[in-house]
Amino acid sequence: MCVGAGHARDRDAPVGAGHARDPQYAATEQRQSIVLVFTGNHEGSARDQNPVNVGFFSYLIACAAYLVLTTLLLVSWRGRALGSLAIAASFCTALWSGVSAASIITTSFNPVLLLLTELARDAGWFLFLFRTLSVRDDSDAPVAPVHWLMPVALAVFAGCAGVLIAPLWLEAGSELAGALVEAGLVIWVVISIIGLLLIEQIYRNCNPDERWGLKFLCIGLGAVFAYDFYMYADALLFKQLDLGLWSARGIVNAIAAPLIAISIARNPKFNIGIHVSRDVVLHSVTVFGAGSYLLLMATVGYFIRFYGGSWGGVLQIAFLFGTGLLLVVLLFSDKIRRRLRVFLNKHFFSYKYNYREEWLKFTQALAETTEEVPERVVRAVATLVSSPGGMLWEFSALGHARLLTRWNMPEPEPGQPVDLESLAHFLESSGWVIDLEEYARSPALYEGLVLPDWCRRLPGAWLLVPLLFRARAIGCVLLARSDVHGAINWEDRDLLKTAGLQAAGQLAQYQSDRALVQAQQFEAFNRLSAYVVHDLKNILAQQSLIVSNAEKHKHKPEFVDDVIDTVRNSVARMTRLMEQMRSGSRGGPTQSVGLQAVLATAVARRAHQQPVPELEAADEGLVVQADREGLATVFGHLLQNAQEATDKTGRITVRLAREDGWAVVEIEDTGCGMDADFIRERLFKPFDSTKGLTGMGIGAYESREFIRALGGEIRVNSTPGTGSIFRVLLPCHDAQGA
Repeated sequence: MCVGAGHARDRDAPVGAGHARDPQYAATEQRQSIVLVFTGNHEGSARDQNPVNVGFFSYLIACAAYLVLTTLLLVSWRGRALGSLAIAASFCTALWSGVSAASIITTSFNPVLLLLTELARDAGWFLFLFRTLSVRDDSDAPVAPVHWLMPVALAVFAGCAGVLIAPLWLEAGSELAGALVEAGLVIWVVISIIGLLLIEQIYRNCNPDERWGLKFLCIGLGAVFAYDFYMYADALLFKQLDLGLWSARGIVNAIAAPLIAISIARNPKFNIGIHVSRDVVLHSVTVFGAGSYLLLMATVGYFIRFYGGSWGGVLQIAFLFGTGLLLVVLLFSDKIRRRLRVFLNKHFFSYKYNYREEWLKFTQALAETTEEVPERVVRAVATLVSSPGGMLWEFSALGHARLLTRWNMPEPEPGQPVDLESLAHFLESSGWVIDLEEYARSPALYEGLVLPDWCRRLPGAWLLVPLLFRARAIGCVLLARSDVHGAINWEDRDLLKTAGLQAAGQLAQYQSDRALVQAQQFEAFNRLSAYVVHDLKNILAQQSLIVSNAEKHKHKPEFVDDVIDTVRNSVARMTRLMEQMRSGSRGGPTQSVGLQAVLATAVARRAHQQPVPELEAADEGLVVQADREGLATVFGHLLQNAQEATDKTGRITVRLAREDGWAVVEIEDTGCGMDADFIRERLFKPFDSTKGLTGMGIGAYESREFIRALGGEIRVNSTPGTGSIFRVLLPCHDAQGA
């Protein structure tokens, strides 16, 4: 009889050695041994032994495990090829396990069925592993054409089946039957080695990023094939199958099922979404961990009692009581349970969100132009957790809080203090998403956080999402309770925190833009004020000149007429300045202006100072579109600079000409001149003057900006010690030059 048949026979003895004198008995024993080698079917009194019962329950557990896995795969299948292969392989394994269990309790069981189902199991996993190895970049197409593989695989499958089944139909005790038995064992060993090689190639050739999803598959299937290799190699060595190894094989396969499920759920290539209840896994892991802990402690307690001498019993009781009490403390620790839950969720489950889609939708919501930035931020963050409303609070650098916007949420009651300084400090130090309901239940979890009463009593208030920019809390989003989203977990918190960082960048940009607009408004006002002061200075210079000459020329009618004209002009200019201050804009309406008349006016206004400018013969038909008084002021400023740079014996000449559709005004002086560096770096730089306290440093800059606004330009040629030429180019608008 073979092992497990009720006789303790030496494994090194050949088959039938105990009854060599009875050929009929030897033939019967050889057939039973063949059946045992290939099928694990144990006849005779072996069924009444405990190992057989263990084997039945072992394979029954494996059958149940793979039926559950197959059901999960079917429910989650999305039509991809790898998913269908995984389903087929899992079902074949469940079928083989069920047939193996049935073979133990059925007396008239056909071993051929068991052989074929085991071959089908191995073939299913081989196809799945080979397809996994050949898939690249989420494509279901293999690397190279493999149309010839299917016929070859079928031929190999048929050949292996023939070699394994043939001994069952040959004459017992024949040399051919014995040779085929050994060949069959070699086939099982080779199949195991091929499975291990496929798994090794998959793990070796996958990207480092993919190993996170494939490692449990490799561990699970690798353990199955490694166990088969050991079992069949042992059978090949001793010419019969070890009953203990064969009985434990079902449990080994069952243990591998959860690992395979985790790997398939993790790997996006399989495109199968397996979602097992996180609470079930947490409780299962807790029970398993507690059981393992108690088993280990019992073992340690046994050794304490065994080696403790007279104190062994007491020490064992004390040790078991202490370790049991420690287990109870650990099981009732909320902190440990939370950390265990987060660990399981992060490492054993597929992610809750499709982060690519969530981030695209979030970015698109932030980029919408139909709403202001604060409202876009609130809506984008609220959408992530299906919140129906929210409000955005802004924190200033001084610790003050201000409500920027609200969406479908009521404002705090008037008169309620809105001190959020404690919240701002807490968000900066922790970066947490604050669950207000959790804060109300367990405020100790948020150590150091003090929220105002209105925030806790606000109807529907749910979450506070920090907006951190450069490690500083610049605001927070208060979200309303979602009707469809339950309690948040670590993944919701991570998503909201990351979205808060992105939204904080938008809010910081909004704050910068708002500050820039205010700065630009102040700059425009300051610039206008500087221009007005500059013009007032020129008007004041005219009035001062009248006062200084009044004593000497007050009896001359010509002087009196000139004074009246000057005062009238000053009044008109001051009235215009008042209008500019009132409107906030500089300059008057544009109109057709004759350049010769404007230049004559500017020269006449500067005739009181030496050297007197000279207007040479000019083209009287040149007309431009401009503000007449503003243009006269520009030319007057250029003439004033020329007079101040030229001594009284020098000369200043004004010319007007036409060049290729441009009106060109040249103001040439014989003054001190300027070097190229001064022209490039300082001449047109605002608030940079060479006149000390008497100069504003904006005349040249204002003149150039005014000419540029008309579509023209000012060009300067100057030589130190020789003089300068200012060329003012303006587009012609007269009929001749148009």
